[in-house]
Amino acid sequence: MERKAPHIGTLNEKPLHAALKTWYAEEGDAFEVPIDGFVADIVRGNLIIEIQTGSVSALRRKLSALIPRHPIRLVVPIPAEKVIRHQDADGIPSKMPRRSPKRGDILDVFLELVSIPRLLADPNFSVEVVLVRLDEVRRAAPGRRRRVPWTVHERRLVTVVDSFVLDHPGDYLAAIPPTVVEPFTTAEIAEAIGRPRRLAQKIAYSLREMDVLVAVGKRGNAILYRRNLAASAPATGDTL
Repeated sequence: MERKAPHIGTLNEKPLHAALKTWYAEEGDAFEVPIDGFVADIVRGNLIIEIQTGSVSALRRKLSALIPRHPIRLVVPIPAEKVIRHQDADGIPSKMPRRSPKRGDILDVFLELVSIPRLLADPNFSVEVVLVRLDEVRRAAPGRRRRVPWTVHERRLVTVVDSFVLDHPGDYLAAIPPTVVEPFTTAEIAEAIGRPRRLAQKIAYSLREMDVLVAVGKRGNAILYRRNLAASAPATGDTL
């Protein structure tokens, strides 16, 4: 997936953020635009586009302030594949590159969205999940007695694999497969998606805060949930 973009200033930006901004940009876009006391990454017509390669929680104040007055799309990259490259403190390769065994998918976006669940149902807000291949550069930390001998120096975009837009509560509710029979617990969600229960709990919390999942009781210490289809339909974007 390639997009030709106009020249964009990327001074002092991290490589991954700069590369995604270039990939995402279209002719006519404006960049680094001051709006209501904040600076928007990209403005396309009346749409504000924010690309967040770090923790989404860091954008909570900015998003909460802008959403009532502006449509916003949050772009969140998820590493589908990652190659780790080690360097010494001077930036010279010190080990052979290795491919990380971890493989991310679209459900991993909930690890970030759990910090802003109440914004997800706002009609002015949408999320684009971008699956990417990355090079992660790790450098040796100075000092031999550091507890963490390597630190992430930077991440570099190799290619974009795919992207999905989520702009309606029903799109997020699709994270729970239809095979999960109600009422269900987070353990049953985890089994159905083949992921750890920790992720299933974040999914359930986010959906509950969006009112598309309703707590209806308990089974032992586990909360039982049902889908709130009235709040989730119709789904108008890509689904999980």
